[in-house]
Amino acid sequence: MAIDVRARLRNFEVIEPIARRWRRLPPGFRLVIVLAFVAFLWILPTLTVPVLDTPGSSFSSVLFYPVGIYVLVAIGLNIVVGEAGLLDLGYVAFFAIGAYTMAILGTDIGAGFWRILPFDVPMNWRFWVILPIGILVSMGAGLILGSPTLRLRGDYLAIVTLGFGEIVRLTARNTDSIGGPRGIANIPHPYLPGIKFGILDPTPYYRLLLLIIILVVLMVRRLERSRVGRAWTAIREDEDAAELMGVPTFKYKLWAFAMGAGIGGLAGVVYASRVNAITPDSFQLVLSILFLAAVVLGGSGNMYGAALGAAVVAYLPERFRSFGDRRVLIFGVAMVVMMNFRPEGLLPSRRRAAELHDVRPEDELDAGESEVVEAESA
Repeated sequence: MAIDVRARLRNFEVIEPIARRWRRLPPGFRLVIVLAFVAFLWILPTLTVPVLDTPGSSFSSVLFYPVGIYVLVAIGLNIVVGEAGLLDLGYVAFFAIGAYTMAILGTDIGAGFWRILPFDVPMNWRFWVILPIGILVSMGAGLILGSPTLRLRGDYLAIVTLGFGEIVRLTARNTDSIGGPRGIANIPHPYLPGIKFGILDPTPYYRLLLLIIILVVLMVRRLERSRVGRAWTAIREDEDAAELMGVPTFKYKLWAFAMGAGIGGLAGVVYASRVNAITPDSFQLVLSILFLAAVVLGGSGNMYGAALGAAVVAYLPERFRSFGDRRVLIFGVAMVVMMNFRPEGLLPSRRRAAELHDVRPEDELDAGESEVVEAESA
């Protein structure tokens, strides 16, 4: 009897058996596998893997941007879109705000800020002071955007966020005090004793970004298993029902916007410190679309799926750069085919996959048992 590949893909019978075996492994063994995977990622820029090579581009540079940056941004956007169910088409605005915070405070434009501080910060260490400031400024922007707009839903919210993204870009373009269309150059690099962060070698930036991603993953994972994460899930499933059950939906939607904006700003700070110069045209609408496509392709609602989708969306165009402009067409066709066969994404959340496909009784039992175990461990 021939195997119906399409049916197996649509019923998520390819990924789910692997996930089920993974959950049955002893926790210690799973930890060893995760550590081995992190070690592989750590040394990946120094490896020569013909299958993963990117002809026409430096592989280590591609690992930092776009792959690493896209992964970090997708994790933040997944909080907004995947966890809370809020459609955000202007997420690039928070990425730009973080980058401009780094550029302004790290150059002569922001010299006055350092003079008013009660203590002196050496030039080498200013990146580490700007990093939390960029996160806070981006979170503040998320609260400013969310406070008047989160009472909207669906397409209306998407249009407002899209407009916010364009407002940020056009404001930067028309403000001469922050460089206008020329942007800002000579942005300082990070500093760590014994590690050289320069323009030519992207490996230190990639490893710094990898450590940041690991910390963000641990933080977001804890949030997902907390009361906040459960509130986000309730809002995504049915906001009216969540409100009737006593969940302060507006408060938790603001939480989602602020957390997602903070992670986007964090990515922007790290990105600006690497590229040395930014312009408003570096933060166009197409980036927001690619970020959202990464989350949907990987599996909305699953942080690891969003990270996988971001890696795929960022890597494939660089891998097939030799095809020229045709690579965009090939990438688009691949996305259409993927959404047809697996609309829930490459690595979907169990709940999202169950919504789109019929689940066998034994799968429902496994899902229920897994949720009980996760609730007890939390």
